[in-house]
Amino acid sequence: MYARLLYVTISENMNICSYIDIFGGNTMNRKQKKQLKQIIFGAILFVICLIVSNFTQFGTLSKYIQAIPYVVTYIILGYDVLIKSVRNIGNGQIFDENFLMCIAGIGAFCLGEFHEGVAVMLFFKVGEFFEKYAVNKSRKSISSLMDIKPEVATIEVDGKLTQVDPESVTIGDTIIVSAGEKIPIDGTIIDGSCSVDTSAITGESVPRDIKVGDKAISGFINLNGTIKVITEKAFSDSTVSRILDLVENASSKKATAEKFITKFAKYYTPIVVFLAIAIAILVPLITGQEFSKWIYRALTFLVISCPCALVISVPLGFFGGIGGASDNGILVKGSNCLENLAKVDTIAFDKTGTLTEGVFKVTKVCPIDGISKEQILEVTAYAESFSNHPVSNSLKIAYGKEVLVDRVSNAKEIAGKGVSAMVDDSTVYVGNAQLMKSIGVECSNPNDVGTIVHVATDSKYVGYIVVSDVVKPKAKDTMQRLKALGIEKTIMLTGDLNPVAKEISKQVGVDEYYAELMPQDKAKIVEDYKAKGKTILFAGDGINDAPVLALSDVSVAMGGLGSDSAIEISDIVIMNDDISKVADSINIARRTLKIVKQNIVFAISIKIIVLILGAIGVAHMGLAIFADVGVSVIAILNAMRTLRFKS
Repeated sequence: MYARLLYVTISENMNICSYIDIFGGNTMNRKQKKQLKQIIFGAILFVICLIVSNFTQFGTLSKYIQAIPYVVTYIILGYDVLIKSVRNIGNGQIFDENFLMCIAGIGAFCLGEFHEGVAVMLFFKVGEFFEKYAVNKSRKSISSLMDIKPEVATIEVDGKLTQVDPESVTIGDTIIVSAGEKIPIDGTIIDGSCSVDTSAITGESVPRDIKVGDKAISGFINLNGTIKVITEKAFSDSTVSRILDLVENASSKKATAEKFITKFAKYYTPIVVFLAIAIAILVPLITGQEFSKWIYRALTFLVISCPCALVISVPLGFFGGIGGASDNGILVKGSNCLENLAKVDTIAFDKTGTLTEGVFKVTKVCPIDGISKEQILEVTAYAESFSNHPVSNSLKIAYGKEVLVDRVSNAKEIAGKGVSAMVDDSTVYVGNAQLMKSIGVECSNPNDVGTIVHVATDSKYVGYIVVSDVVKPKAKDTMQRLKALGIEKTIMLTGDLNPVAKEISKQVGVDEYYAELMPQDKAKIVEDYKAKGKTILFAGDGINDAPVLALSDVSVAMGGLGSDSAIEISDIVIMNDDISKVADSINIARRTLKIVKQNIVFAISIKIIVLILGAIGVAHMGLAIFADVGVSVIAILNAMRTLRFKS
C-alpha cells in the first residue's frame, strides 16, 4: 500500500509522462511508457534502499527485516519477468533470459546480497526497455508503410457518390479521389488532374503531377484537385496491397546469420545453465570450499551467460536495414535477400526502361536546303497528328505546340513505311527510307543511332529526324558508384540491335554488352556467370525478363509502380525508375551486414572473456550485469545505425 502511494505521489509530482514524451517522442507506445514508469519508480526505491542501508542503523536489524524493502523493489521491478518465467516453464520453455534473471536475482537474495539481486533485475529491465524501444523504432520505419492503406473508396453510381470498403470495389468502377485522400486502387485518370505525394511508395519527396490518361497508383496521396479514376485492378491485386503483403512477410525470410543465432541460443543457454550448476555444486564438493562462495560465482556466471545481445541485435540489425531501405524507396523481401545483396560482385542490367528511359524522344533534327528545325518539326507533327504510334507521339511532343487539325487533310498511314498528309497546301511524307524511295525521293543514309525519320514535302527531301531511347541521367554516375563499391563487372543485356546497344553501352559506361538477345539468351548468360562462381544481380523491369530474374542470385525490379510481376518475381523492388537506387541498395546491404558481424564478434568475445572471469571468481555481479545488459544496449544501439542511411 505504501509503495503504491509513493508511486502515485512521484508520478503526479514529477509529471513522469511529460518526461517520457520528451525522451521518446512518438516512438514509444503506451506499453513502453508504462515500462519506463516502472523502471523509474523501481530505480528511485532502489536508491532509497541503498541510502537507508548505508547511512542509518538499518544494518543492525535482522536479515529478514533488511530484505523487505529490497524484495518489494524487486517485485515492483520484475513481477512481469517472474510471471513470464513461470508461464514459459509451464509451456516447456525453461532456458530463456527471464528464467536466468529470476534465478540470478533470487539466488542473490538467498545469499544475502540484496542490493545485487535488485540491481540484476533493474539493469535487466533497462536493457529490455532499450531493446523494445529500438525494435519499435526500427519497426516504425517499415510499419509506417501501413499508413498507405486506404480506409474507404468513394465510388460514383448513377451520379451519386458513395463511400465503400476498397475491397468491395470491382474492376471498371469509377472512383473519386478528392484533395487530401489516398488513391485506394490502381487505375487510369479519366477526368481531372492533381499533384500527388508519392513518398510512401517511392521514397521521393517531390510531388508528381498527374492528369487524364496517366496511371493513378494506390497509396499515392492527392494533394490538390479532384480526379476520377477508372479502376483496372481489384484491391487485393493493387500496388498498395502487394506492398503491404511484402512488408508483412519480410521478416519470415531469415538470413544465414539469423539462423545461426537461433540455433546458437537453442544449445548455448542449456549448456551454460548446466555449467552453472556444476560450478555451484561440483566444484565445492571436489575442493571442499564453501558452497555460498561458488553459488555466488554460479549466479554471476548465469547473468553473464544471457545471450540477449546476440538474440536481439542480429535480427534487429537486418530489420533496421530493411527499414532503412524502405525509407529510400527500396523494398527488400527479407533479410536473406539483404545478405545475398551484400555479396554481389557482378551486375547485369536490362537496357530499355532500366538504363534508358524506355520512351522515344527526338534526339536530333537535321533539316536541309534552308528549312529550319522548327519548320521541319512543325510539318512532321502535323503529318503525324492522326497517328498514335510511339514515334509519332515523340515527334508531336518535340514540336511542343498545339496542332490545329483543320490544317491537315487526306492523312494516310502507309503500312511499314510511314504517313502522308496534306498540310495546308503541301503534301508531306514522313517515314523511313523505303517511303522516300517509293515516292522517288533520294535521302541521306545517316549513321546516327536510333530510328531515322525522313521528311519530304511536295516530293522534295527536306531532312531527317532521329528518334531514340534516351539514357537515364543517373545511369553513368551509377556505374561509377558501383565500381567504387567494388563491383567487378557491369553488363548490359538487350534485345535491341547491336549498333544501338553499342552506343548505349558507351554512354552508360558498362564493362560489357550483349545485343539482339531473346529472354532465354539472357538467362543463359546469367547461368554462365554463375558457373564461374560469380554472385550476379539482374536489374530489369520485372515484366519480360522472368527467366533471368528467377535465375539470378539477386533480382531487382526497376520501377515497380503498378507492376504485378515486378513485385511477385523480384527479391528487391525499387519503387521508382531511379537507377542509382541499385547502388544505394548494395551500400545499405553491405553496411547492414558489417554492423551485424560487428555485433556477433563483439557480443561473443565479451561473453567468453567475462564467463571465464566469472567462473574463476574474478568477475563480480556488477561486471556480470555489464556483460549482459551493457553489451546488449551497446549492440542494440549499434544495430540501430542500420536505420540511418541517406542516399
